[in-house]
Amino acid sequence: MTEAILLVGGKGTRLRPLTVNTPKPMVPAAGVPFLTHQLARARAAGVDHVVMATSYLAEVFEPYFGDGSHLGLHLEYVTEREPLGTGGAIRNVADRLHSAPDEPVLIFNGDILTGVDIRSLVEEHTGSGADVTLHLTRVTDPRAFGLVPTDADGRVTAFLEKPQTPEEIVTDQINAGAYVFNRSVIDTIPLGRPVSVERETFPGLLDAGAHLHGLVDSTYWLDLGTPQAFVRGSADLVLGRAPSPAVPGRCGERLILETAEVAGDAKLTGGTVAGARSAIGAGARIEGSTLLDGVRIAPGARIRDSLVGAGASIGAHTVLDGAVVGDGAVIGEGNELRSGIRVWCDARIPAGAVRFSSDQ
Repeated sequence: MTEAILLVGGKGTRLRPLTVNTPKPMVPAAGVPFLTHQLARARAAGVDHVVMATSYLAEVFEPYFGDGSHLGLHLEYVTEREPLGTGGAIRNVADRLHSAPDEPVLIFNGDILTGVDIRSLVEEHTGSGADVTLHLTRVTDPRAFGLVPTDADGRVTAFLEKPQTPEEIVTDQINAGAYVFNRSVIDTIPLGRPVSVERETFPGLLDAGAHLHGLVDSTYWLDLGTPQAFVRGSADLVLGRAPSPAVPGRCGERLILETAEVAGDAKLTGGTVAGARSAIGAGARIEGSTLLDGVRIAPGARIRDSLVGAGASIGAHTVLDGAVVGDGAVIGEGNELRSGIRVWCDARIPAGAVRFSSDQ
């Protein structure tokens, strides 16, 4: 196993305003861009060559990661001129791969935090003789997902759209966003047009009699597509609930980066991250939250399950609970923002202007 494709071209619309200035895989989780965790886990599993399929804000990736040598990887970047979907993006980077037709190629979505054993996924693929192997996970409520039932031998039997009725829920297994393709299968994907692996490639292969295998894995799994999920994922990395060799410090209640300044009586818990050059004032209480670089938290602020963007400022005694504050925003003192409210980048909220808001 030597090669992988990372699909990092999405616009991250559901994560706005976090993704206004930053592509989704580059938003920091547990102190480093989320993509760093994926690359580190791939390298630890024996991958040495990764091709990134980029699109939205593609210019951000290479200046940060370079050729990947500092991670022990050889990184390449391929940018889509027009969005091509998951399958189209995979096919678009095929000429950068070095694998022989019958060799495995790992493929990851750039917004999934998972503890799946990558070596075991590849071993399952080669051992089963499959053309494609999918990482599957079980969820309590599968209604928001496409279902992937398998037989007793792990062979995929169908790809079912999101169930609309209880009778349509024939399994709790869903596509977890990591795959192993035989190199030859990648070449069968149409070139130069949008293709969805979920809706076109996988069902088409199944109809053609290809062997699609499912590895059902019960380790940590989280789709980081929403701000609430992203905050939770970052906290879980800091707490050690989600595995990553790239967390820049010991796992525990907090991660305070070296250049952050935290008042002696401030309390940071629940996997909170204080980013570089951030400053947290006296008496602040911050739980399960992510503060990006250069954030200013005034004395007495209360922040819970929230994400505060780079360079933002939170006023004295302001309360954030389940809130997302964009880069450079300024929230005056004495405000109370709750229940999923999003404050756009560079917005200004005067002192005491908002006492409570929900579902905005």
